[in-house]
Amino acid sequence: MRPFLLLSIRAEPEAAEEEHDAFARFLEVGSAGLERRQLGVAALGRVDLGEWSGIVLGGGAFCVSDPEATKTAEQRRTEEDLATLLDQVVEADFPFLGACYGIGTLGRHQGGVVDRSHPEPVGPCSVTVSAEGTLDPLFAGVPQTFAAYGGHKEALAVVPDGATVLATSAACPVQAFRVGANVYATQFHPELDLDGIRTRIAVYAGHGYFDPAEVVALQTAAAAVQVDRPGSLLRNFARLHAR
Repeated sequence: MRPFLLLSIRAEPEAAEEEHDAFARFLEVGSAGLERRQLGVAALGRVDLGEWSGIVLGGGAFCVSDPEATKTAEQRRTEEDLATLLDQVVEADFPFLGACYGIGTLGRHQGGVVDRSHPEPVGPCSVTVSAEGTLDPLFAGVPQTFAAYGGHKEALAVVPDGATVLATSAACPVQAFRVGANVYATQFHPELDLDGIRTRIAVYAGHGYFDPAEVVALQTAAAAVQVDRPGSLLRNFARLHAR
């Protein structure tokens, strides 16, 4: 089987390792079946789509809606690399699933509006699958309403022309969308379980998502809700596209 490729924007070692382990576990491909390129520390380099079963993009501290003057050189390079890659991915309708940062990246690439009008706090949220989502194979076996972990400053405010909204939430109108047949993005994190969000709350306490004094309270709140359905999206993605 050709491996899957994880594109990570995380420069923080603990969070980057947790992310890779989580994606590999929920994709059910093992570490050997999920190669990683860390865009937060190095350029993407050449990507031959024919060498991969599919591509997943994780989240992190970058936001495409950050003011240009505040973006680091690494962030600008990452945005340029991903825009070039998405040109290929969308044209080929190649299997792609972007989580959190992916919805901003794919949304802007396709001409949507990404802004700060629909943030959500770090922790669990209730996601509702749309009528179109219930027919999409990525959501096979997922109930129409389920709990997921998320937390974001920006979101997709205007859906790109031709895109299909697959899921929503009370605070965020686009929790998942699809371009073509095989190119997806989610606002929530399908790879996050309780251990994972506890790690990220600790690692990103100083990144402006919440008051650092709230770390323990947020970790406690995360444990109060059972989150066990989002990983099904990754299993479905891998089973649909492994080759």
